[in-house]
Amino acid sequence: MSVPSAEQQRQRRTVETIDLADVTVRFSGDSGDGMQLAGTQMTNTSAIFGNDVCTWPDYPAEIRAPVGTPAGVSGFQLHFGSHKLRTPGDRVQALVAMNPAALKVNLADLEPGGILVVNEDAFTAGNLKKAGYTSNPLDDGSLSGFRVHRVPIERLNAEAVADTGLTGRAVGRCKNFFALGLTYWLYDRSMEPTLKWIEEKFGTLPAVAAANARALKAGYYFGETAEMFEARYFVRKATLPPGRYRRATGNEALALGLVTAARLAGKTLFYGSYPITPASDILHELSRLKHYDVRTFQAEDEIAAVTSCIGAAYAGAIAVTGTSGPGLALKGEAIGLAVMTELPLVVIDVQRAGPSTGMPTKPEQADLSQALCGRHGESPVCVLAAGTPADCFDLAIEAVRIATEFMTPVVLLSDGYIANGAGPWRVPELSALPMLTVRHPKAGEPFEPYQRDERLSRPWALPGTPGLQHRVGGLEKTDITGHVCYEPQNHEHMVRLRRQKIDNIARTLPPLEVLGRRDAELVVVGWGSTYGAITTAVEHCQAEGLSVSSIHLRYLDPLPPELGTLLPRFGRVLIPENNLGQLRRHLRAELPVDPLGFNKVQGKPFAVGEIEAKIREVLKGK
Repeated sequence: MSVPSAEQQRQRRTVETIDLADVTVRFSGDSGDGMQLAGTQMTNTSAIFGNDVCTWPDYPAEIRAPVGTPAGVSGFQLHFGSHKLRTPGDRVQALVAMNPAALKVNLADLEPGGILVVNEDAFTAGNLKKAGYTSNPLDDGSLSGFRVHRVPIERLNAEAVADTGLTGRAVGRCKNFFALGLTYWLYDRSMEPTLKWIEEKFGTLPAVAAANARALKAGYYFGETAEMFEARYFVRKATLPPGRYRRATGNEALALGLVTAARLAGKTLFYGSYPITPASDILHELSRLKHYDVRTFQAEDEIAAVTSCIGAAYAGAIAVTGTSGPGLALKGEAIGLAVMTELPLVVIDVQRAGPSTGMPTKPEQADLSQALCGRHGESPVCVLAAGTPADCFDLAIEAVRIATEFMTPVVLLSDGYIANGAGPWRVPELSALPMLTVRHPKAGEPFEPYQRDERLSRPWALPGTPGLQHRVGGLEKTDITGHVCYEPQNHEHMVRLRRQKIDNIARTLPPLEVLGRRDAELVVVGWGSTYGAITTAVEHCQAEGLSVSSIHLRYLDPLPPELGTLLPRFGRVLIPENNLGQLRRHLRAELPVDPLGFNKVQGKPFAVGEIEAKIREVLKGK
């Protein structure tokens, strides 16, 4: 009997495929290595297949950090699964490191025994030195606790695209698709969505399209033929509620929500903003939607941005400005003007780590106190906070509703984790969207500029309407007439009235939701981007039989009216926050509770395991 040739043996070789419930993969490399694109393509492919997905892009703070240094490392983490996901994953199961600096920055997050794919071509003496290594980790035994796969990605990529006509740096730009193709093979993902994207993106550049497609296929078939991996992995489709879904980041969802709200109200949307990380993408997204009666204005500074929106609100538009923490500080006086003139204004604050410039690409929840109180004088505004990328759509509509119904500024808090992260967003049916009714007084109707309805809202009179002339400005007003007034009693009356108007918003809020029993030994209270980690951790602990519940707050001023009677029913209250305890201080000031704080200020979100451990610690009485 003849012995099969080596080629025949290779073709007969089978690799075990292991089913997994979920997987966390991280791509990491230099800023120019295309890691964000690779991660985004794998996210889209997994979402098209039917997985639930949750992502966390991690950008370097330096615009042009030295190539090959830890400061310039860019990463993209993707968690995809066959069940409901709420976080981008605690520990990484597979890390793709394109250079030594990427390995240095990310290795601590790779689980013991995890898969490590390294571009060994980049592990030169010079790159090792720039990353801070004194020896090559691929050779010194320091990676013995991981499944290391050394792949000459740069060389193999160059061979794959050799006859496409690309030269020099253009060849190197394709190596992210080689790494992506290898990862597609490892996790049994289809190349077709990405091949289609390449054709659409680079259709007018045939050499570039051909090179990227070849690199992707070369990476995939390298995994198929190299006999380097002992297994490949498969994650089945998730069972999600029926409907039409699309992948959306928090900033994309905010833009879509704002446009939807303006259309529901039958009004023009005006967005005035000054570019600032990580809020700039809202401006970018809205600028593409001008055919929906959207007007975008890139102002010369933060003050010009917000005051342009006050002018747009006065003229009758749905007026929105977006910023991050430093910009919110600069907008403070003008927001006070909107409080005084009682005009509808939505202020989006995509929070980042501070103070000052801080860490502009890292998330933090440290602007809550500024949103609540960061204006001179008694200048109350409504404050909302989104918990997930998809939640940004709903709260954008809710912010417009409150602003127009109550004639008040509304601050909507997001952060870099939500803004840049992505997940499945279920496209709502039109019939499920709320009705937004905006009414302006007409000529001939009885009119006083500060005459109030049952909500204490004043009329939204459009300039130029005959008979509706009225005074606006930053000086204190007389109630009803709006005339300038310095009388002490009137000032106190107006201050209390403006505060009461914000409190009246509470009457329109939905019922407070509690995950678990309303008399558990412990309740974990969160706001903003801690939603995913808290909810998942509480569900895990409940499955173990622990007496714990959770409440997630979307409305921070006013607080949900039943919160004050509900929280004292629990044995203890725990508040995890990416700050030093701002919600904790707020609740202690407003409610008869003394919560425990669990605080983390590292520019990184909470891991599920961190909150689970804290829950167990509190329940044990430590």
